[in-house]
Amino acid sequence: MKKILIDEEFCKGCGLCAEACPKKLLKIGRKLNKQGYPLVEIDEAGQEKCISCALCARICPDVAIKVNKSDD
Repeated sequence: MKKILIDEEFCKGCGLCAEACPKKLLKIGRKLNKQGYPLVEIDEAGQEKCISCALCARICPDVAIKVNKSDD
């Protein structure tokens, strides 16, 4: 199960989440959303390394990130 879920409709590619992540798992990618903003990316290996601290979700000004804290 993915730990970090990014709502592509709301992400504006500001990069605050990438800066806040203590494991540096997030980055601004090349894919654009419908509004033309670059989306934040995390690869599958990053999902495994995520510690579910939710700093990325807390700092996101557009509430575009949700963090699943369970391992189910």
